[in-house]
Amino acid sequence: MTPQLPNLQIVPLNLLILHEDHDRQRTLPLVNKLRAQGIIRNPPIVMPLEDGSGRYMVLDGANRVTALQEMEFPHIVAQVVDAANPDVHLQTWNHVVWNMPTRDLLASIREVPGLKLMSIERGASKRDELDCLPVEIQLADGRTFLTCTTKDGLRLAAYLHGIVDSYKDKSFLDRTMEKNIEFFLDVHNDLAALLIYPIFDVKMVLELAGQGYLLPTGITRFTVSPRALHLNYPLHELSSAKPIEYKQAYLTKWVQDRIKQKNVRYYQEATFLYDE
Repeated sequence: MTPQLPNLQIVPLNLLILHEDHDRQRTLPLVNKLRAQGIIRNPPIVMPLEDGSGRYMVLDGANRVTALQEMEFPHIVAQVVDAANPDVHLQTWNHVVWNMPTRDLLASIREVPGLKLMSIERGASKRDELDCLPVEIQLADGRTFLTCTTKDGLRLAAYLHGIVDSYKDKSFLDRTMEKNIEFFLDVHNDLAALLIYPIFDVKMVLELAGQGYLLPTGITRFTVSPRALHLNYPLHELSSAKPIEYKQAYLTKWVQDRIKQKNVRYYQEATFLYDE
């Protein structure tokens, strides 16, 4: 059975906030690309905050949002999902770090203000039972450390930024779902560590973003099903000074026309992409 179509809405850009850091160096190339193409290919995914402010948190598509903000667009077309939606999932990326001496990495992490490392036996920690948000650090030399912080927004954001900043510009890193460093021993000759980050829930991230506390980039990953892709919506309809009600009506008719023309396809199967 084909599921309900994604909820596409016209949203004011000034009501969108990010939940993680954004590299503004990526904004200008995308601005130039958007101007050249004249379309927004994939709409960002946004979620209403639950604080009554009318704002939305960007789950996916921070580059598109910041690019259109840079272009001073009043509105954007977005896929809107609710926090209670059972088809919205939040995953945590772990970081595998290489091309940085283990001793340098450990020394850099130890410099994070307020951070205390506890040496543990690998595989012995019961992370889910801890009354804090733990980060486990598995070193290539066999040692394993654990550090925790409270769920206080300011402290948590500073703590996570401190850890990521200790290696992100001094090494190479990849995001991974793997939780055992042994998986990478034969992959990287200069392997330094695997950092296993805490598991967040959607409402926690919503609250952090609403309070202005951004997480480091590359730790959270939201997935939504179904996902609206290849929309190819005309930018001139978003840049105009027409009221949002007109733009929403235009979007609704535009989608209906695509359905009538049989241009909307639903793919249920899981997919691996080999050209990313």
